[in-house]
Amino acid sequence: MIQKNEGKQDRVLRVVLGTALILLGVFVFTHTLQIVVFVVAGILIATALTGYCGLYSVLGITTCPVKKK
Repeated sequence: MIQKNEGKQDRVLRVVLGTALILLGVFVFTHTLQIVVFVVAGILIATALTGYCGLYSVLGITTCPVKKK
């Protein structure tokens, strides 16, 4: 199982930004830029849903609070 490395605020921000990009893609952008915006939005939303960001993992970043046992 992949360990989550995104906190709640980070995940909410990613969903909000992803949704905003989808709306911009539908109503503002066209052609190639629209595709790029949809791909970025999809990545943001997918990482928010899973709670795991590969780039964070590579850079050693985590916004997930430490859980005490």
